[in-house]
Amino acid sequence: MVEPKLQIVLQRRDCTCNVARFYVLTIEPSLFGDAALVRAWGRICSLGRQRLDLFGSAGEAGEALEAWLARKIRRGYAPVVSNVKFLPQDP
Repeated sequence: MVEPKLQIVLQRRDCTCNVARFYVLTIEPSLFGDAALVRAWGRICSLGRQRLDLFGSAGEAGEALEAWLARKIRRGYAPVVSNVKFLPQDP
């Protein structure tokens, strides 16, 4: 069973070549308790495309995520650092 949702957001920008792209890797639970690797990509400020790959376990999905992450970093993508802070909720 897949516990929490994991998401990695990558960007590739090069103003000289008019390149502004995003790539998102997410591990989510599927309807049947398996793990799903969701990949979304496209030009920044567009809807882009999305693909869902199903795996038997979270470990297999994690290995696939690591392979895709290494591939995208070799292609010039860099992780996006978020400054969002979560505030504690009042009981």
